[in-house]
Amino acid sequence: MKEIRMVDLATQYQHIKQEVDTAIQEVIDSTAFINGPAVKRFKENLEKHLQVKHVIPCANGTDALQLAMMALDLQPGDEVITATFTYVATAEVIALLKLTPVLVDVEEDSFLIDPEKIEKAITPRTRAIVPVHLFGQCADMEKIMDIARRHNLYVIEDTAQAINAEYRFSDGRKLKAGTIGHIGCTSFFPSKNLGCYGDGGALFTNDDRLAEKLRMIANHGQSVQYYHDIIGVNSRLDTIQAAILDVKLRRLDDYTRARQKAAAYYDRAFADHPLVKMPYRVSNSTHVFHQYTLTLHPKVDRDGLKKYLAEQHIPAMIYYPVPLHQQKAYRSDRYRDGDFPVAERLCKSVISLPMHTELTPEQQDYIITHVINFLNQYNP
Repeated sequence: MKEIRMVDLATQYQHIKQEVDTAIQEVIDSTAFINGPAVKRFKENLEKHLQVKHVIPCANGTDALQLAMMALDLQPGDEVITATFTYVATAEVIALLKLTPVLVDVEEDSFLIDPEKIEKAITPRTRAIVPVHLFGQCADMEKIMDIARRHNLYVIEDTAQAINAEYRFSDGRKLKAGTIGHIGCTSFFPSKNLGCYGDGGALFTNDDRLAEKLRMIANHGQSVQYYHDIIGVNSRLDTIQAAILDVKLRRLDDYTRARQKAAAYYDRAFADHPLVKMPYRVSNSTHVFHQYTLTLHPKVDRDGLKKYLAEQHIPAMIYYPVPLHQQKAYRSDRYRDGDFPVAERLCKSVISLPMHTELTPEQQDYIITHVINFLNQYNP
């Protein structure tokens, strides 16, 4: 059996090697390494795929979040609400810009930010909400956008883990993750569902004014070379990475279906086991399975399972072992241990299994067998 990897980019590359190699060579031959034609082509193709007016490529997903907050003119001390159960980048940028991160708990089943907790956290200083579409499905954007409208707040979607997921509104409308709020942000880190071979990111918006401002901020605050109208940064998507992403974008729907098929295979194996909960699917979003994350019964030694799987040459990951409010960098007098019981429980009980486009039934059978072997040592 082929080596099991958490994300098998090597095998994925072999299937698209000729197209990727040709695309890279075209960039090298043109020597248009910065803002070359491949960047514009990818931008336009991603706009069509997501059905959004503007895609603004940038250097990485963290930059995308920073650019979004700069474009909205958030000021030091303004409060931005986000989830405590997420990757650090979401809160990192808030703090970096001297804004105040306001953390809230997540929903038990979905792991997604809890809209009721958002509403309770709003104060006169609140300016924005950053819902994280964690692990591959959308937060409840209809409720979140309603809250934002009633309180005159911006919404910045963190869709780094959910590109190509589709949200369904109660009136039947369907929109892609990242195209619902005022600005959407994504990452093209290699392990993402749409990943390049280095760093990369992008922002999405349907607002013409915001799009123009985002482009300026990402380009040193200029729209005309050497004329700097606003404070900006240098954040751009490398042309070679754009060329690679354009090849992979053509297969994004196929990649999504492959992940969903692998998730369904896992589901059938774990459906009736009393010591494990499968990933919950919310009713108003598709799930693109950036991660396949199990929740273990409290009696199960999660770290012991991870160690046992490693001994069987099966990688597994814990996303995330510590919630943001318990991280040293984000400790605050406003939070105490126990304030976010759902996130704190999840950090002690979740484990993610290998999930990617190249998983085979043989590999999954091997993974499943060893997970169940470990679990069966416990009495239900």
